[in-house]
Amino acid sequence: MTILYFDCFAGAAGDMILGALLDAGLPLDELRRALGSLAVDGWDVSAERVIKTGVTATKFRVHERALAQKSSVSSGEAHDHGHHHHHPHTHSHGAPGHSHDQAGSDGHHSLKEIEAAINRSALSVHGKAKAIAMFQRLAEAEAAIHGMSVDQVHLHEVGALDSIIDIVGAVFALEWFNVDRIVVSPLNVGGGMVKSAHGVFPVPAPATVALLKEAPIYSSGIQSELLTPTGALILTEYASAYGPVPPMRVTRVGYGAGDRELTETPNVVRVLVGEAGGPTTQDPGPRPHNVVVLECEIDDMNPQIFGHLMDALYAAGALEVFYSAVQMKKNRPGTLMTIVARPEHRERLTDLVFRESTTIGVRYQEMARDCLEREMVTVETAVGPVRFKVASRNGRVVNAQPEFEDLAKLAAGRGIPLKEIQALAQKAWLER
Repeated sequence: MTILYFDCFAGAAGDMILGALLDAGLPLDELRRALGSLAVDGWDVSAERVIKTGVTATKFRVHERALAQKSSVSSGEAHDHGHHHHHPHTHSHGAPGHSHDQAGSDGHHSLKEIEAAINRSALSVHGKAKAIAMFQRLAEAEAAIHGMSVDQVHLHEVGALDSIIDIVGAVFALEWFNVDRIVVSPLNVGGGMVKSAHGVFPVPAPATVALLKEAPIYSSGIQSELLTPTGALILTEYASAYGPVPPMRVTRVGYGAGDRELTETPNVVRVLVGEAGGPTTQDPGPRPHNVVVLECEIDDMNPQIFGHLMDALYAAGALEVFYSAVQMKKNRPGTLMTIVARPEHRERLTDLVFRESTTIGVRYQEMARDCLEREMVTVETAVGPVRFKVASRNGRVVNAQPEFEDLAKLAAGRGIPLKEIQALAQKAWLER
């Protein structure tokens, strides 16, 4: 089982998380391709190596495209060189990690505009649903704090361009790593006061507190806001568990830099990627782990709702969702819904099923399952790069399949039948 561990000893912000994932192996070009499909004009992204209190890390930046072109002429790299825009309605929550320049007239987008941009993105269907659900959760947190409906919320942190890029980028990145389990350390929130569009508040800021869910937090005494709302949103959305580093054999390490120069500790997020279990003289291969299987039959629901329900279940953490045709009592045709999930997500998914479907009962049982080790590998083909999902057991590759979304995009862009693109990809894999 592959584990990704977020070590948040200096808090976390969205761009710090992306920087760490880039440092751990996510290709910048892949991330740029996914973000470029948002079709938001006037911005670009870059990454550069920086040093934070003696630790080398990757700094992820968002900036205006005009600045990127100017920088490219002078240095050959699309790096941000300190050009900042200040907007009177923008939260200062991004201070520990954000030096992002804002694009557009005011740098903000409505929830409806954000959803449209996400639906234009290169995320998978499940990734789009996850990103939209995250922004909805962010908007609901802001609405609850200010005592208004979601439609009335002035989307400060929610709609800022850097937040859109951080959240969509994180969803894409975590799909790219394709890990089985994400564990997060207790979160260092910092201390002191933080200034926002609504006034001066104690750290952690109200929006951050509203997004923490059950995450354990603490303050190391540093008088600065270390955990931003976007960082809290991403980590709590993906965390399977919280605590110290689990037993694992580390295969990749990444450090993502924030903007602050802290004297007490490096202003970075650390990511560890590896396989479950400690070092051994002989690799025992993938270990079984427990899942919960939820089931119910439905024979009285509008068929159009099933697609929406599947997307919502994946966004809420389901590992697998599938439907089967069944014949029910009174000889009525119906649908058997099966959900596979982590045991700790059972209650949340059950609540969702009751809320979004017409069923009046859900049964469940825990099972053990074995999984092959998996990783994403990008292969250059005659028509462009294609990601392959590579599965192995005890170090031996037993299966490699190209990502359908990559094949479909190349087929549409090149005007070549999809089956020919698939054949070219398989040929490139065998000849790599």
